[in-house]
Amino acid sequence: MQFVGTFWSLVPAIVAIVLALITKEVFSSLFIGIVIGAGFFSMNYQTGFTGFLSQLFNNTVGEGDDAVSYGLVSSLSDSYNVGILVFLVVLGIMVALMNKSGGSAAFGNWAKKHIKTKIGAQVCTIVLGMLIFIDDYFNCLTVGSVMKPVTDKKGVSKEKLAYLIDATAAPVCIIAPISSWAAAVAGFVTEGENGILLFCKAIPFNFYALFTLVMMFAMVFMKFEFGSMSKYEKALEVMNDSADVVADEKSNGKVIDLIFPVIVLIILSVIGMIYSGGFFDGESESYLNFIEAFSNSDASVGLVLGSFGALIISIIYFLLRKVISFKDAMACVPDGFKAMVPAILILTLAWTLKGMTDSLGAKEYVAGIVSGSASGLKMFLPAIIFVIACFLAFATGTSWGTFGILIPICIAAFPEGAIRIVSISACMAGAVCGDHCSPISDTTIMASAGAQCDHVKHVSSQLPYAITVAAVSFVTYIVAGLTLNLGIFTSGIISWLVGLGLLFGTLFIIKSIVSKKTK
Repeated sequence: MQFVGTFWSLVPAIVAIVLALITKEVFSSLFIGIVIGAGFFSMNYQTGFTGFLSQLFNNTVGEGDDAVSYGLVSSLSDSYNVGILVFLVVLGIMVALMNKSGGSAAFGNWAKKHIKTKIGAQVCTIVLGMLIFIDDYFNCLTVGSVMKPVTDKKGVSKEKLAYLIDATAAPVCIIAPISSWAAAVAGFVTEGENGILLFCKAIPFNFYALFTLVMMFAMVFMKFEFGSMSKYEKALEVMNDSADVVADEKSNGKVIDLIFPVIVLIILSVIGMIYSGGFFDGESESYLNFIEAFSNSDASVGLVLGSFGALIISIIYFLLRKVISFKDAMACVPDGFKAMVPAILILTLAWTLKGMTDSLGAKEYVAGIVSGSASGLKMFLPAIIFVIACFLAFATGTSWGTFGILIPICIAAFPEGAIRIVSISACMAGAVCGDHCSPISDTTIMASAGAQCDHVKHVSSQLPYAITVAAVSFVTYIVAGLTLNLGIFTSGIISWLVGLGLLFGTLFIIKSIVSKKTK
């Protein structure tokens, strides 16, 4: 039986997703998906039991520069993946430092006085998430560590916090020209320096990302929830004012002890990103070179350099402030690592599962479906691409992999014109949507970690919200495709009016239904 390049290539990811939703246990579900993928690969090439073990732990496909390693060991030892894991550990250490110094407790006390309502806590979380647009990994863990004490005090459930974090991670990064995501998309565009320009042109038509931001504010101010999120929000009891959110509260801790490390982390992460992109290698450091540096940056290298620099500066700062001893600062190193172990384990398994689907040719299989359906459906192609990108990103748990396979197809199919811009937007929007919904997505996993929320609960409670925006976006892409003959500007205005009308109309209907059920 042929497993490579067929529907069977998607089965390991599908099995892992279904098992995770049924058993509500993500570790074993991911591992079973990996085992199935290794089995399919060994049966396809008839490598026997030894081939199965090789694929499961450390197998190489291809030769020379094109060789790619898959398996648990190789996923954990991949240089890019190791950089992301180191970045997670350093962030965990910094969070432990901020807690130990009393910075988190001080911010919680400040927020208790200045953020008076549950709405205020949620809006503050959204705004902070929108401001940290450099990288989704950085966004998830930073917003979670900063806002969790506040949202706990104001009665926001962990599930709702995880949704707000997740919805301001990838959806914000994919519409920010200065971000690791913009750099990735530009890298997949085979037009050299025009990659970022094409990315910017596509931003207004990235309906899923933009409508997700609109929906978050709408849900907060309309004061209702639906799906399992409603259950989690109602079940939460507001913490007593006398209860401390942070165990290691220090009387001499100040809000600056939380804000200063975060600001330093942001600044040095930006510098690290542009450094990895060669910004400081050229003779001229103009704005154009800054953008080019971001488009050439390596997020793994840049974020590690930035986070390590921020960690060293933060330790020195806390020692000079005398809010923490050197012994306590060093004790935060293993504490931060231990806090990130669940996220590291899930990320490793998710990366391995992605490698399994890649080795089985899942991307090529989906790409064949896309290219085969392109002719004769030009006006409906943005909506079709959106759906296929959703499915591919959901099944594989990666947005960037989806960009890599679909964006070149869009460029090849439409060398110029408005349909090309809208199709690339649909690809990016669909990839973010699938990534947003997938339980094996690294961004979704880290949003759960940032909110300290059970991963399966986060996925199940977020899914109805994401599907609502996805359905509205799908219809909007149909409208955009049908109106492109009126001009891209006119098409954009009509699409936005229809999309916003559908979104708010849907939310009012859902609120009415929820209110009737409550009564």
